[in-house]
Amino acid sequence: MELSSVKTIKNLLKSRGFAPSKLLGQNFLVDRAAVKKIIEAAELSPEDTVLEIGPGLGVLTRELAKSAKRIIAVEKDPKMIEILEETLKNFKNVEIIRGDIRYLGCPTSPKIWGDVGHPDVSRKSDFLNFKIVGNLPFYLTAPAIRQFLEQKWSDVGFPPISLMVFMVQKEVAQRICSKPPDMNLLAVSVQFYAESKIISYISKKSFWPSPEVDAAIIKITPKTQNIQTPDVCMFFKIVKAGFSQPRKQLINNLSNGLKLDKVKAREWLSANNIQPTQRAETLTLEEWVRLTKGFISNNIETRP
Repeated sequence: MELSSVKTIKNLLKSRGFAPSKLLGQNFLVDRAAVKKIIEAAELSPEDTVLEIGPGLGVLTRELAKSAKRIIAVEKDPKMIEILEETLKNFKNVEIIRGDIRYLGCPTSPKIWGDVGHPDVSRKSDFLNFKIVGNLPFYLTAPAIRQFLEQKWSDVGFPPISLMVFMVQKEVAQRICSKPPDMNLLAVSVQFYAESKIISYISKKSFWPSPEVDAAIIKITPKTQNIQTPDVCMFFKIVKAGFSQPRKQLINNLSNGLKLDKVKAREWLSANNIQPTQRAETLTLEEWVRLTKGFISNNIETRP
C-alpha cells in the first residue's frame, strides 16, 4: 500500500467512512522526499527506540521501523488507530499507543495510554538510545516541545532524549531558531535546553489535505548539560517578565512583571552590562542567565 499516494489515502479513508479532522491537525504527509529528509535527520541506528508523535496513516512510521529497534507510535484518534493497525501490521517492532501528547508525563494516565497499556519499560535493553520524531499538530508545537525538553524521562522509565526531529509550521521553526536581535520567549525556552536547527522547508502541497501554511523539518538536540543557573524557575520568571510586552523597554517590563522598583531594576540591568532601554528580543541566552544570577546573588527585593 503506497501511503504517499493521495488516491490511495482517499480510498483508504473512504472505505472506513473516515474524514481528516482539521481540529486535530490531520494533514497527511504525501511527499516521499520529505519523509527521507526526516529519516536522515533522525540519524537512526539499530539500537534506537523512537517515540513517534502523530503517526497519521503510518507513512513515516514504516520508514522509522526499517532503521530503528523499536517504534512507539502515539496517536490520539481511535479511528486512526484502526487504520494504523492495518497499515503497520507487518512491522513487529511497532507499538501503537492511544494517547494525547499533552499528558505524556504520566504513563499511568488513561488519557495517554488508553486501554492498551503503556510500553514495557522494564525491558531496559530496548531503551539504549531514545529519540522523538513526529509531525506535530501546529497548534500544539510550542507546548509539546517545551514539555519534551523539561520532562524527567527517567520518572517514566526512559533514558534522556538524544535527539528530536519534528515537522512543524515554518514560522514556528524560524521562531525557535531565532537569534538576537530577533529573540522571543519560545526561542529562549527551547535554546535553554537544546540546540535547534532547521533542516529543510516543506511546501504545504506536500500534505493532504493541504494546510494553510508551509512547514519545516526542525532538529532539536538536547544539551548534555543545561546552562548553569542557580534557579531555573526564577530564570523563566525573569524571561517571561522581560517578554511580557515585547515592544516595551526591559526596564518597564521587568519592573512591572517582577514588581520591582525602577531604580533597582535600572541598577540591576546596568550592573550586568545591559541597557535599561533595550528590548527583550536583543538579549542573548547568556545575558538572561547572567541577569538571573545577579538577581539572586544580590537578593533584590520586590514589592509585595
